[in-house]
Amino acid sequence: MASVFSLLAGFALGYLLGSVPFGLLLTKLAGHGDIRAIGSGNIGATNVLRTGNKTIAVATLLGDLLKGTAAVLLADYFLGLDAALAAGLGAFLGHVFPIWLRFKGGKGVATYVGVALGLAWPTALVFALFWLATALLFRRSSLAGLVASFATPFAMFAFHGTHAALLFILLTAILWIKHTANIERLLAGTEPKIGASA
Repeated sequence: MASVFSLLAGFALGYLLGSVPFGLLLTKLAGHGDIRAIGSGNIGATNVLRTGNKTIAVATLLGDLLKGTAAVLLADYFLGLDAALAAGLGAFLGHVFPIWLRFKGGKGVATYVGVALGLAWPTALVFALFWLATALLFRRSSLAGLVASFATPFAMFAFHGTHAALLFILLTAILWIKHTANIERLLAGTEPKIGASA
């Protein structure tokens, strides 16, 4: 059983890493201004792609993904598995609710995958396959993320067990709540396609 200290330390580590706003930092460094004033206003890779700079969009995706992975692996190495789960939760919440941006962050998909990658890489592969298939069929990033995230807790249960699956049920619920506006647009048929300017 992990100590309260190790759980809190893992969560804090994860939150600090997760709250780094790569989309905002990279677009400013690239001279595109504040990403929050572009497209959907989101700091994630999908909105960064709307700047037309694919390199920055890929870099944002990797940064948001790997901060989740790093949080889990560091906590697991120094503090143990339970702390790694706490770090995964912290990283996801840090991205979605970063203190530096007044708790207005991204929607969490890339960091969600990064946490899955750190805990059980086959689960991240399952997510990627579901995401890719849905994106190719419907050209909607939000729909692809929602479909893939629905499958992820089941995969996590198969590859890592109950505690990790319960974590991902929670993360999936938060992710879906953060996509409420996207779900409404999907139902209305007005959700922008991948690469659209708005």
